[in-house]
Amino acid sequence: MNTSSQQLVEEITHNDRLLAIVISAKFNQPGIHFFTPNTFSQQLAYINHPTGKIIQPHIHNPVSRIVFYTQEVLLIKKGRLRVDFYSEQQEYLESRLLEAGDVILLIAGGHGFEVVEEVEIIEIKQGPYVGEEDKTRFPGITQQKNETLSLISN
Repeated sequence: MNTSSQQLVEEITHNDRLLAIVISAKFNQPGIHFFTPNTFSQQLAYINHPTGKIIQPHIHNPVSRIVFYTQEVLLIKKGRLRVDFYSEQQEYLESRLLEAGDVILLIAGGHGFEVVEEVEIIEIKQGPYVGEEDKTRFPGITQQKNETLSLISN
């Protein structure tokens, strides 16, 4: 796992597979910075241009794309959110705490969340959304911890 809480851009990996990219609210560099390769079905970039910069008008051409996995981007507008990462086998790996202004691209593996402080989040992902067919739900560490505490207190 690539784990440095001081990084402004952090890649979370498991068995050489990229699970997520976290961009700190403190990231600030001039120009355009793409954090994803062109092959990803969800592209993530940071753009910082000075006043007066002209971005040439353009139209996006219709291009047929095949998407096998949903990748989602979360922008934390307010509050604090713990993200729990899981392997494809639903095994808990590690967690990260996101704060206002942080952005995360969830790429692969599983993930769960616990709201640490009331949050406002903007979520961006590919569509169309196909409801419950889009997800496989499983018990996470918070649910497992709560069930264990319940058994101990009884």
